[in-house]
Formats: sequence, C-alpha cells, structure tokens
Amino acid sequence: MLKIDAHQHFWKFDPIRDGWIGPDMAVIQRDFMPGDLLPVLQEAGIDGCVVVQSDSSEDENDFQLANAEAHSFVKGVVGWVDLRSPGVGDRLAYFKRHPKMKGFRHVLQGEKDRAMMLSPDFKRGIGMLKSYGYTYDILIYPDQLGYTRDLVAAFPDQPFVVDHIAKPHIKDRYITDEWKDAMHAVAAYPNVQCKISGMVTEADWKHWKPEHFRVYMDTVVDAFGTDRIMYGSDWPVCLVAASYRQVLQIVRDYFSSFSETEQAAFFGGNAIKFYNL
Repeated sequence: MLKIDAHQHFWKFDPIRDGWIGPDMAVIQRDFMPGDLLPVLQEAGIDGCVVVQSDSSEDENDFQLANAEAHSFVKGVVGWVDLRSPGVGDRLAYFKRHPKMKGFRHVLQGEKDRAMMLSPDFKRGIGMLKSYGYTYDILIYPDQLGYTRDLVAAFPDQPFVVDHIAKPHIKDRYITDEWKDAMHAVAAYPNVQCKISGMVTEADWKHWKPEHFRVYMDTVVDAFGTDRIMYGSDWPVCLVAASYRQVLQIVRDYFSSFSETEQAAFFGGNAIKFYNL
C-alpha cells in the first residue's frame, strides 16, 4: 500500500497574493515547489502526495496541474472553481481533461458570511461535483461545523473531507464539548471523511508537545473510525511550528498501537480510495 500525504501545498511566494503569510510566518515567505518536497517525502518514507489549492483562482489550478504532471509523486490536485458561478458546470467539465484533478476547495473559513456554504448558488455548485467524479475539501473553523453538518446532509452521495480537523483551538490547551459534539454530528454522515492535519499550526507554535494533540485525535478517531481518516502534513504551512518529521512523528506515535491494516488505511489507503489516486 502506498503511503500518501493527503494535504500539502506548493507556491511561488507573492507577498500581495499570499498576504495571509504574515511577518510571524517569515519562515514560509519563500517559494515551495515539488523539488523541495520530494527529498522530504523520501526521507519520511512517503510515496506520494495530494496538493491542495492555497489561492482562489483558476490560475492556481493551472500551476498545480503543471506541477502534478511534471512530478509523478504528486498523485492528485485539489483545485478551486467558483462554485457560485452560473457557468460552473462548464468549468468542471473542462478540468476533466486533467486526470490528476481530483476535487475542489473553497476557503470557507475566511468568509464573512459564516453560513455561505448553505447559500443556494453555492449548493447548486456542490450538487454538480458528483456527476463529474469530484471530491470536496471542507476548510472551516469550529463555528462553521453546524452549517457543515447541514451541507453534507443535503448531498449524501457527495464525497466530502473536513480539512485540519476543523481547526479547534489547540493553543488554548483545552478541548471544548461543542467541538467534540459538532465533529460527531458531522461524522454521523458516512459520506464525510476527516484529515488529521494542520494541528501544529493551531497549537502554541513555540511550546507545543505531542501529548497536546492526543485528545483531539481521540475525538476524530472515535467519531470517524479508522476507515474515514487520512494523514496530511500541511507542508509547508506546518513549518511555522514544526518540521515535517515532527508532524509525521506525532501521528506515527499515536497510531503505533493500531493494527497494520488500520495504519495502512490512515497513511494511504483511505486517501487513495477517496481521491481515486
């Protein structure tokens, strides 16, 4: 079974476009390309990856598809389209010519309208994804989990995955019942998976410890089971708080007591099936 990193990014750093990478994130204010990631994956024993959009434009799709087509270890692309556009169907059809385009994502966490995912035009776009064989990555903060439950309930045949365990407030060092209950409510829908990713960036960047993440992983595994979770590094964003090796070691240690079958599913099998890699 191939080992897959189901969530990472490439970019050629642009201080205007990438304004979310602020001064406190100076370590990632540079280019990160496939040639930078490949030796890191090889050292970690990871066979391939899924690159996820970080810019909301179709230029981003062209950039990431070119990266994927030039590098066989990049197994799939999660891109961006304007799901609210009346012409979204034409764009979805257009991208079917690229076998490595696997799905799409919108930066819902940044929307002023926290319930934008439930707007009729957005739901119309979501409703078209399944007929083209596309997945959808849900990027949210915990306050949007209730809306997410309503969204995934409305499209029972659409494959969804929650990115970064919905970004709970790990830095605060306590786990909220609201987040736990909301994650279980979303996980009740079998068409939804969850990426155990992005945790170190939600923790205290300077003072996190591996044990800080255990209760969050306990919750996700309890909610989703071992057949609907997948490993993602969130490289290079993770570098603001931890090295790739450290991120991987957190989950390797946690899952070390699980069966070989469960570990193989988490570290690759589930992502291969979900994204049809």
